[in-house]
Amino acid sequence: MDFALSEEQQMIFDMAYDFGQEKIAPFAAQWEEEESIPKSLWPEIAALGFGGLYVSEEHGGSGLSRLDATLVFEALAMACPAVGSFLSIHNMCGGMIDKFGSAETKAKWLPDLCTMDKVFSYALTEPGSGSDASALRTKADKTNEGYSLNGTKAFISGGGYSDAYIVMARTGDDGPKGISSVVVEAGTEGLSFGALEKKMGWRAQPTAQVQFDDCKIPADNLIGEEGKGFNYAMAGLDGGRLNISASALGGAQNALNIALNYMGERKAFGKTIDQFQALQFRVADMEIELQAARTFLRQAAWKLDTGAPDAGKFCAMAKRFVTDTAFDVANDSLQMLGGYGYLTDYGVEKIVRDLRVHQILEGTNEIMRMITARALLQERDRG
Repeated sequence: MDFALSEEQQMIFDMAYDFGQEKIAPFAAQWEEEESIPKSLWPEIAALGFGGLYVSEEHGGSGLSRLDATLVFEALAMACPAVGSFLSIHNMCGGMIDKFGSAETKAKWLPDLCTMDKVFSYALTEPGSGSDASALRTKADKTNEGYSLNGTKAFISGGGYSDAYIVMARTGDDGPKGISSVVVEAGTEGLSFGALEKKMGWRAQPTAQVQFDDCKIPADNLIGEEGKGFNYAMAGLDGGRLNISASALGGAQNALNIALNYMGERKAFGKTIDQFQALQFRVADMEIELQAARTFLRQAAWKLDTGAPDAGKFCAMAKRFVTDTAFDVANDSLQMLGGYGYLTDYGVEKIVRDLRVHQILEGTNEIMRMITARALLQERDRG
């Protein structure tokens, strides 16, 4: 078993890291204040092949593995977790279309998605259905031309900002088998947005409710088959959980790096504080936890890439462990800086705020425990 990155994988990580440090990190605080990411950034990211990470090459993507993708998101999140995570949502949409869409659907959406001439968002959560996603109420009624959508989506990253939305809507009876997946383009009549949400973190990402009022779309905006949308969404979430975990890991690594540099400069009682054993032990524990999280994440990504039967369980377990660990490391890094950690100038408080939501989205960490427990019981009962 080889735990080392290949030369190509190291190049992917380095390329993403260098881009993040040059094009994202110097502006992260400004974008947070403005509550928006310049759209001019996305074609630059796409030029590196990051607009369609696991879209097949024949449709303009990079055809990378899920493990490769985690390297990109970890590296970009070391510059800003909010930007890296937003890119992960766009890529989750691309992966869904590439995996489940017809040839016509792929040809219609993937070229602009991969160049990021069109930025995609993902709309599943509703005001009354978060963890219980299969209870969603947004309806897509059939018309002569296609579908008419009515309903509301909540907490949508890119709401009012993105160019297209993959929407989970009910085309049939109650329950998961009545849900389909459709694309709604910005500017479609009947599509509107609420005010921007005021958030603890991820402020650079515009987040808003998405409203559908007799919003008519053509029939060929359906992804795959009617009634399969919930399955598509859950399959997409396995990869999404890995990406969100990787972004949390990158943010936490950056926080630890800041704390380590501070320890070498800050003096107390006549010496730099990195000479105190209590603090040495503390950063040692933080490093151990991050390395354990990184190994776990990459194992889960490998299982998803190889189609292992327990891949879903491992994605859930890794998401719970990595995002909890990353938040704790970031929070401990802030503590290492004392009062300075609480100031925006050092950047750690932003990382702490950004990483908190990673424990909530793509399925809360309580849901991750539930998925894991169910898998354990099923394994027991199978003998």
